[in-house]
Amino acid sequence: MNKKRVLITGAAGFLGSHLCDKFVSEGFNVIGMDNYITGDKKNLAHLINNQNFEFIEHDVTTYVKIEGNLDYILHFASPASPIDYLKIPIQTLKVGSLGTHNLLGVAKAKNARILVASTSEVYGDPLVHPQIEDYYGNVNTIGPRGVYDEAKRFQESITMAYHRFHGLETRIVRIFNTYGPRMRLNDGRVIPAFMGQALRGENLTVFGDGSQTRSFCYVDDQVEGIYKLLLCDYNLPVNIGNPHEITIKEFAEEIIKLTGTSQKIIYEDLPVNDPMQRQPDIALAKKLLDWEPKVDRTEGMKITFDYFKSLTEEELYKSEHKDFSSYINK
Repeated sequence: MNKKRVLITGAAGFLGSHLCDKFVSEGFNVIGMDNYITGDKKNLAHLINNQNFEFIEHDVTTYVKIEGNLDYILHFASPASPIDYLKIPIQTLKVGSLGTHNLLGVAKAKNARILVASTSEVYGDPLVHPQIEDYYGNVNTIGPRGVYDEAKRFQESITMAYHRFHGLETRIVRIFNTYGPRMRLNDGRVIPAFMGQALRGENLTVFGDGSQTRSFCYVDDQVEGIYKLLLCDYNLPVNIGNPHEITIKEFAEEIIKLTGTSQKIIYEDLPVNDPMQRQPDIALAKKLLDWEPKVDRTEGMKITFDYFKSLTEEELYKSEHKDFSSYINK
């Protein structure tokens, strides 16, 4: 009865499901919420019979009601890969705006602390490198990626408005590229894309000339940073990511070496507004949270590749993406 109670939205997603694991392991009573628009029931299957976990299937862009007390909310409901938010742009904007508004209202009513999941995408195609929290970004608001970038930027703004106007306890995490088990093989992001191509014996597709950079953080490190941020006393945005930067071409070569395959790298046109650089400045997280990533990329990539190798042949060769037809008019 004295356990802290936490609501985690987007619970059936990649990061959300790992957060559910973390909070259950730390002794919280966890309520997972998801509408499965991009989440997967199998990500939570191991928790369904756990007495410290309950699940509610619900779309947070509609009215959210939670019975009983609530101590914390982690708002992670959102499409997070380009394939998803380009296919369902309205839903992406709604979950960042209406969904966030609804959950801030719940937090206010329950006197709960809320942490919202923002993203490195708020920096757009950055003109400052590495990206530090007080950089305002370089975002094309009307470009194809703008639906995600602006949803998250609005999410940050309304969260800070609730903090300043209502005195609500709020936290904002800016998440940089994160990887690990439970990523969707066909979600379009670079790690599952490369690993899926390698496992199917296909050449690895690099967009542009491969000189664009990314910085990859293993999911366990990311979750630990988020957990520490929730419990700290700081309400402005904090970058959580791995500052070890690598070009996409170098990364493709790493994947070929890791998988022991002989595929070639092929090149296609760079998508519109694809950021050329991604590297977090994590000085604030180090100072504030005593946090920095611990899992070496070589170790994390091997764990992730082993996860993808364990998928069924049907999952491995399924090229079509999730059917969003039932959500189109919502």
